[in-house]
Amino acid sequence: MAETTHPEEKAPGSAPGSPSGGGRGGGRAPGAAGIPVAGGSKRDSAVVRDALAVGIAVGLSGFAFGVTSAGAGLSLAQTCVLSLLVFTGASQFALVGALAAGGNPLTAAAGAFFLGVRNAFYGLRLSQLLALPRAARPFAAHWVIDETTVVALAQPGRRSARIGFTVTGATLYVLWNLTTLLGALGAEAIGDTNAWGLDAAGPAVFLALLAPMLRSTTERAVAGTAVVLGLGFLPVLPGGVPVLVAALAAPAVLCLQGRRIHRTEAEGRPPANGHADRHEPHAAPEDNR
Repeated sequence: MAETTHPEEKAPGSAPGSPSGGGRGGGRAPGAAGIPVAGGSKRDSAVVRDALAVGIAVGLSGFAFGVTSAGAGLSLAQTCVLSLLVFTGASQFALVGALAAGGNPLTAAAGAFFLGVRNAFYGLRLSQLLALPRAARPFAAHWVIDETTVVALAQPGRRSARIGFTVTGATLYVLWNLTTLLGALGAEAIGDTNAWGLDAAGPAVFLALLAPMLRSTTERAVAGTAVVLGLGFLPVLPGGVPVLVAALAAPAVLCLQGRRIHRTEAEGRPPANGHADRHEPHAAPEDNR
């Protein structure tokens, strides 16, 4: 029996019978604030398949976190509670990494907090796209992370976005916490994780997640500047503080980029006498025939 597809929900106030494109490449009628909620459809099985692929691939890295956390001196209970309640990989790795380096717990928590602030901005976007009932929003907020946001925003409409967000969040949450437990238990079984070099697992996974996101020149410049700042201040500042200093890379690069753009625009302005070449009439070309 052929698998059915479900049309996406119509935007509030949209005219009945309005045209909509089919499939992934179909047209989309924007809803409130330009949110695509109509037109275009996608098989539920395709959304679930994509969401499961992301959830499983990233969820397995919870094993590295469990190992890293145990190597940093956290107990099994502390490691598991972090994954259950914090549930944002970059912040968790930053926290245990700073603690492993001998950093102050408050400083380590501050660095993890600043890394997690981005999820608040994801939530602003997803609240419009998903339009979940008020009762469900506090629970859904716990799953607002990089992966669920990417999967939801990649969908053609609201229905598929909700499915993608839910399946990715559920799969990743369950698998991340399970592999965290297994990683922490495994680390306790093998003893000193530093002797096995497993202390490098966290940074390696973090870089593997970060590298594909650095697509533009600006993003790569920010990442490179952050590395230079972090490594440069590592020998002279307490553990965890270099991470906060490295966060200054973003405003520094953006400031320099803005100044360069303004300078380029200034150089391209017409002369002070007001007779710009673009305002002068162009003589008709001679006919040499």
